[in-house]
Amino acid sequence: MPKKVWLLIIGMFVNVIGNSFLWPLNTIYMHDYLGKSLSVAGLVLMANAGAGVVGNLLGGFFFDKIGGYKSMMMGILISSGALAVLVVNHSWGPYVVLLTVLGFSGGIIFPSFYAMVGTVWPEGGRRSFNSIYLSQNVGVAIGPALAGLVASVNINYIFAANLLFYIIFFFIAFFFYKNMSIAPEVHTSILKENTGIKKKVPFIALLIVMIGYLLTQLVYSQWSTTISTHATSVGVTLTQYSLIWTINGLLIVLGQPLIKPLIKRIENRVKLQILLGLGIMLISFIVVSFANVFNVFVIAMIILTFGEMIAWPAFPALADQLAPRGKEGFYQGIVNSAGTIGKMIGPMAGGILADIYGVQIALWVLTGLMSLSVFPTLFYDIQLKRTDYKPKSY
Repeated sequence: MPKKVWLLIIGMFVNVIGNSFLWPLNTIYMHDYLGKSLSVAGLVLMANAGAGVVGNLLGGFFFDKIGGYKSMMMGILISSGALAVLVVNHSWGPYVVLLTVLGFSGGIIFPSFYAMVGTVWPEGGRRSFNSIYLSQNVGVAIGPALAGLVASVNINYIFAANLLFYIIFFFIAFFFYKNMSIAPEVHTSILKENTGIKKKVPFIALLIVMIGYLLTQLVYSQWSTTISTHATSVGVTLTQYSLIWTINGLLIVLGQPLIKPLIKRIENRVKLQILLGLGIMLISFIVVSFANVFNVFVIAMIILTFGEMIAWPAFPALADQLAPRGKEGFYQGIVNSAGTIGKMIGPMAGGILADIYGVQIALWVLTGLMSLSVFPTLFYDIQLKRTDYKPKSY
């Protein structure tokens, strides 16, 4: 793996650890320390996610126009400024505004990571995106544990801790990302190329795939909402439920050797990777919809984790394959936006279904919705074949 990719991996790891000081504790802080209801806290988190969608799209656009280094530094500086204010003043008004700003600036950063790793190591293919996916999940596994330790001393310190990691991330990006060489043709303006239906085909294909990705993320988000409620209602303790997520994080890292032989056989068949991953995740939701004891929830999570390990890195890999020259960042922004929208509306949709029909029926409906996510992936490339469009190959 090239040194440049390792530098991006380290940057993502530091960035996610920093963010992990804040996102797991947002609801707790708003409810327990600022005295707001859970519904109000949910609206604030929705605003944060909505701003993230806008940031993702702009981040991808900026990558194509001014390059990954400048767009990433822009996101880092905005985030650092917002966190610096939060360290001093984290009362209700500033908290709402600045948490929304952090969603926006964080959204700018993420597409650049995926677009940069795809351009500095194009021959890496899926491995490029899997490396960023892994570093992100290692950060998620470590970050909340550190956040819990900091919060146990004083919850107000989480803002300073987040800022500290952003400062470290700033120096990593400043010293090591500035001179990352990207193939000159990558930033060729797409406006100089001929337009027409053939040029729109890959974008339309990406949007079709993203319908499935959005639905999958919408249902996946139920593990932190309706499924957690269902688990506790059948006697699973909070400690046991936390252990389920620990299993998820550890398995994503330690399970890579287990899926490596399979991935090697289908490495150049990204569509098959997505379909296989979605199929495995669908099985996990069928299992969890009938779960009534802790061990079955664990089995469902293990199945889910293997599915996401196969599918999640394949989506940005497919976007990179479809992207015309000069549009890599924008296409990665679309991927991140679709995932963010799914995570944003998922808890609300699951909550409404659970309130009206009960958790059990809600899980069955959502499992049915998950099955629909397979169809966009099955048919996204029909028009590509008709127009003889040739995606990039690794």
